[in-house]
Amino acid sequence: MLDILSITFPIFAAIALGFASVRFGMFTESDMRVMSKYVQNIALPALLCAALIKRDLAEVLDLSYVAVFAIGGVATIGAMYAVLTLQRTGPARRAIGVMGSSCPNSGFVGYPVMLLLFPDKAGVILALNFVVENFLLIPIGLVMLESSRDQTHSSRWRMFAALFLSILKRPLFVGLLAGMAIMLSGLTIPAPGIRFLDMLAASASALALFVIGGSLFGLPLKGNQVLAAQIVAGKLIVHPAMVAVVAFLLPMIGMPALGADMHKAVILSAAMPMFLIYTVFALDYGHEGVASIALLGATFGAFVTLSVLLAVLI
Repeated sequence: MLDILSITFPIFAAIALGFASVRFGMFTESDMRVMSKYVQNIALPALLCAALIKRDLAEVLDLSYVAVFAIGGVATIGAMYAVLTLQRTGPARRAIGVMGSSCPNSGFVGYPVMLLLFPDKAGVILALNFVVENFLLIPIGLVMLESSRDQTHSSRWRMFAALFLSILKRPLFVGLLAGMAIMLSGLTIPAPGIRFLDMLAASASALALFVIGGSLFGLPLKGNQVLAAQIVAGKLIVHPAMVAVVAFLLPMIGMPALGADMHKAVILSAAMPMFLIYTVFALDYGHEGVASIALLGATFGAFVTLSVLLAVLI
């Protein structure tokens, strides 16, 4: 048990510290937004770039991992969609439920966990998760949200185009692309450049967790608590369960089985709470309350579920 707490306690202690620092006035909510921009625009892109340039393509291009994470995420979307449809949940709230259940926070929570468990592979795991989340899982959720509005077919295509362009412009994608280009070109980055990227990357883990905690303070907590509980269960239980089933079945469809570390990593990645801007997406549809309750519940509930999962896997 002490071994498990040595992993989970530092993660959630940093989150709690961020929450307390805003609660007691040491930092403000606007401070958290500034720190979040640094993590997203500087630290994590540097981390992705540094992780890729130190490896060859065979190490990075783990198609089995991508397949498990993608299929497990889509299966979770299908399961939550079916449950909420049977309950006659409205289209917008159903989309909020589906997105919250299937889109983990790999950058701000997942990466620090992977850094403690698999330090040599944490950056690659983040890169693989980033691709699946940003090009498949999040877009599906956004399409469902937009479809809940009365829109024309052409406006949906414009939304697709705008979403794709926004992904390409993100510093995270730029860092991923830069690292991939350097890796494929065979260029050797001088040691001072490597140390510079590593220094920026090292700042990502603790600050990301601190920002998560600080951003949780002040969330609106008035909303459908039953739906919020279902979203929390979907994210912390259904999603990792679906990914675990897909990982088990993968060799049966002719794909290589995942290595031991990557098998654990993909299930743990799915078990992370939902991404931080989940409440921002919900705000546009008037459901920020249920999203906030779900985000808060999943973030602190993950302390228990991740501890149990780590006890089983590690």
